[in-house]
Amino acid sequence: MLRAAVLARSFARGYATAASPHALVFLEHCKGKLDSSSLSALTAASQLGGRVSGLIVGAPGDLPAVLEQAKKVTGLDTVLHSASPQYSTPLPETVTPLFVKLLSTQSPFTHVVSAHSSSAKSILPRVAAKLDLPAVSDITSVQHDSSSNSTTFTRPIYAGNAISTVRASDSIPIKFFTVRSTAFSAATLGGAEAKIESVDPVHVPNPPTEHVSTSLTKSDRPDLGVASRVVSGGRALKNAETFKATLFPLADALGAAVGASRAAVDAGYADNSLQVGQTGKVVAPELYMAIGISGAIQHLAGMKDSKLIVAINKDPDAPIFQVADVGLVADLYEAVPEMVEKLK
Repeated sequence: MLRAAVLARSFARGYATAASPHALVFLEHCKGKLDSSSLSALTAASQLGGRVSGLIVGAPGDLPAVLEQAKKVTGLDTVLHSASPQYSTPLPETVTPLFVKLLSTQSPFTHVVSAHSSSAKSILPRVAAKLDLPAVSDITSVQHDSSSNSTTFTRPIYAGNAISTVRASDSIPIKFFTVRSTAFSAATLGGAEAKIESVDPVHVPNPPTEHVSTSLTKSDRPDLGVASRVVSGGRALKNAETFKATLFPLADALGAAVGASRAAVDAGYADNSLQVGQTGKVVAPELYMAIGISGAIQHLAGMKDSKLIVAINKDPDAPIFQVADVGLVADLYEAVPEMVEKLK
């Protein structure tokens, strides 16, 4: 059982100086299963070429099932876990002290990694700031040079129109980064079992924020973030009823998830959980169908890495055709029903 001790002098810190990297990956979970985005972050951490440990936090009753899965994940050497009612829904204010404890007292970790999720991208920068260290967000590649103890990342900027290369030198003792999940394959379950070690939680008296509720959109369709096929609609679908009547039969015929442009979401056609784009979800399915979407740069930033992009729009000059692999200039109200009939 791991019991991390806190130094009496809280300002005293020590960091790993070994050339071999040792990554700590924040593993998120829901209903007893690891999030696929965290498994992608684990793949990125494995590319550093050193040891990989995972950290799982949650309420005491939530951890047994997810720990059973985590210990079988390929690439994990050790799984650290900490249980507390305050961790039932991880908040930056309640989880950060645990990270600081793990990273401040002669820490063996050289890198701290997470998916670029709404939760983790709030937690990791906060932890980095507490330790007076920088963080790199939304990386799409990573390479570590043990000889110089530096790590080089690439990350998209300007809505994906340019790629920035960032080098974290050896002057940064612990390198924090979040991972774009679509850029890395998810780690799989393997034969070897990782060690399971417990870490005492850090209680936060009177936290400034509290989790009130979680509202999830229930659907029998695949999850938008991990679906291999996505059918998305834009403002041309007029209203919420037309959006459903036009796109849902096509999505059902293809076994696809449903997405939407920001314009469609802002107009109330679809829930904001379906938004694809720079301020929504970034997807990279095998098939992405853009129905009645003009192709604003903010939308392209969330889907242009898709393997096959199919666009239907009656405007031949729509920007979406510049990135589409297959384009059909047609009235979507005629083309989509005809496609559904042929698919059936």
